[in-house]
Amino acid sequence: MEIKAKKRFGQNFLKDEIVKQKIIKAIPNGDDRVIEIGAGLGDLTKPLLEFHKVVAYEIDLELCEYLKERFSKEIEEERFELICGDVLSYWQNGNLREERYKIVANLPYYVATNIVLKALQDRNCISITVMVQKEVGNKFLAKVGERNFSSLSVIAESISEVKEVVFVPPTAFEPEPKVDSLVIQFQKNSGDEVSKDFQKFLLYAFQQPRKTLFKNLSTTYSKEELRKIFEERKLNLSLRPHQVTTIDYHQIYKNLRLQIGRERDSSKKGETI
Repeated sequence: MEIKAKKRFGQNFLKDEIVKQKIIKAIPNGDDRVIEIGAGLGDLTKPLLEFHKVVAYEIDLELCEYLKERFSKEIEEERFELICGDVLSYWQNGNLREERYKIVANLPYYVATNIVLKALQDRNCISITVMVQKEVGNKFLAKVGERNFSSLSVIAESISEVKEVVFVPPTAFEPEPKVDSLVIQFQKNSGDEVSKDFQKFLLYAFQQPRKTLFKNLSTTYSKEELRKIFEERKLNLSLRPHQVTTIDYHQIYKNLRLQIGRERDSSKKGETI
């Protein structure tokens, strides 16, 4: 049965055996369930099943029928569960599963960032080993001071330890994409998370990376309050967003929230009077 990659799903099938083995070896040890997002032709699923029980999500219904046939024995033995549909529609109340699990994924580039962010926020997900476009991977991996340091870097560093597993050239896929890829891994810190409000704050902070952080934030927050916070943190007003540490971002956000809360309390008192 010949199945061709579908452009509408952003499909590129991983064929390189060395890359597959590096992905398998990178998955942390333990009995936790492995979730594979985008099982494709099952070429990564097969070696995964040698070491783990696997639950796979596949959006392409034609591929689902193929996978059911290819792994009929593993399904019957309850070592493999196949869920046909968009994984994002299964993320309910912040959790994909009600048990601890690890994600392995070769994701279409157009949904990769969204799925990684979902997984980072899911308390039951303890690690994420994922293929992404090189430029996106570099943003997650970047450290403060580097040009690629972004809101994605801050979110990743707030929740996990991030490392590069392997560089993947276009020739590793069929068909070949027009960009380079990276496999990166997030090892989650127990219990850490970032709120949606903090993520929104980061969007303001990085909205124009070439401008100063103070300038970006002052379009939304009080300049006077920002000056006080920058002074307390000993932050220069000329710093650009990529030059500010993750710890400082959390502290600036915390102080701004306290100030907004005080202003709301004050306005409520004024209304009662």
